[in-house]
Amino acid sequence: MVGAGCEGMRERPAQCVGRPDAAQAAACGRGYACDARSTWKRSVMNPPLPDAAAIVSALESAGARAVLVAAGGGSEAISHLVTCPGASGVILEAAVASARPAVDGWLGGPPESYCAPGTARLLAMAAFQRACVLARHDMPPADATAAACGVGVTAGLRTRGPKRGEHRIFVAVQRLAATRVAGLVLEKGARSRAEEERIAAALVLEMLVAETEAPGAAVTLAGRLRDGEHLCDERCEARPAWRDLLAGTRLVAAAGDDAAVPVAGGLVFPGSFNPLHDGHRRMAVLAEEIAERPVEYEISVTNVDKPTLDYREITARIASLQADEAAGRRRLWLTRAATFLEKIEVFPESTFVMGADTFTRLADPRYYGGSAAAAEDALRRIATGTRGLIVFGRERDGAFVDPSRLDLPDTLRSVTYFVSPREFRMDISSTQLRRAARPHEE
Repeated sequence: MVGAGCEGMRERPAQCVGRPDAAQAAACGRGYACDARSTWKRSVMNPPLPDAAAIVSALESAGARAVLVAAGGGSEAISHLVTCPGASGVILEAAVASARPAVDGWLGGPPESYCAPGTARLLAMAAFQRACVLARHDMPPADATAAACGVGVTAGLRTRGPKRGEHRIFVAVQRLAATRVAGLVLEKGARSRAEEERIAAALVLEMLVAETEAPGAAVTLAGRLRDGEHLCDERCEARPAWRDLLAGTRLVAAAGDDAAVPVAGGLVFPGSFNPLHDGHRRMAVLAEEIAERPVEYEISVTNVDKPTLDYREITARIASLQADEAAGRRRLWLTRAATFLEKIEVFPESTFVMGADTFTRLADPRYYGGSAAAAEDALRRIATGTRGLIVFGRERDGAFVDPSRLDLPDTLRSVTYFVSPREFRMDISSTQLRRAARPHEE
């Protein structure tokens, strides 16, 4: 329901503004409800933000070092904090990523949706990693990681013209101990853009204060929301091994068994498994038949050019594999091995399972800083550091790629078993599966 006096407000004639009673409002001939009661109601529903000095002081007492990134909304929280004396000691950096390319720059590429909880979490992780780097300038690395706090905001708020879809706000906070994300759908047309921005800012401050456990600073959305508006809040705490992976003090951990370590000579299937699909399942079965050893899955929490996986995402990936009858019986490793050369160090003398896309990148100088010599050296290390590669074809640009027909160096071809298209051919896109699972996201 649209509140009295709110609908059509942006078109209100100048003579209506500030009129104290309904009779005078009616006299303007436009019928707008511009009385003092509606003004009072808006001020009650959208009070000023809490004292910035108190929040900054509390963050300082908590030892927090934060980086904030706002995309589409939440920028008022940034201006509210950074204009306060002493803010530079706790707000190390703040960015308003208004254009989509600006968001892409923080994430290493376009997200699947620009206004979604997952994108807020990606921004929060990117901000957390940036906070770790900046905080190391005046404290030891371990202390900097513990103090770091990343805040990411994505929002789709009121615009000048009619807006398609819901008015939404997602705020995520990433710390070493936990990932937290909150989402709020606002009543469409019930507030001005400035009022919606105030709600977004209040949510940012509430999340920041709560996750840093800042003493004596209380921020709440209570009294700001309308009937039917509810905050959805999710917090995922990390296992000790996951914290070590994020901090970089550990390279590998088994899902569900922090004490386990890889054994040389395994059959390792690296991937994102986002989500696990029939192609992955068939590849695992065939690889086990070829190598006569059980497959062990590997997910790298780090990425060469994208933010590290947050704890909510790690939990979802593990759940996807463990829910599958066959995959759930196989070992799953979490690593910081973003590149294949790092993987062969973590899993020595192992056989690796991969698709054609990953396989062709192994010999591509572009992935070695453009150096052909570095690519040749990498292939020698792969040939001597593994027991071999089991490679499957896949569809690319509407055509099936048979990796055995590619022009490849003998160094790489000599250690590779190519699975024929007759044995395996599945044209499945993980990206399309994810989009089908979230059709409502912009």
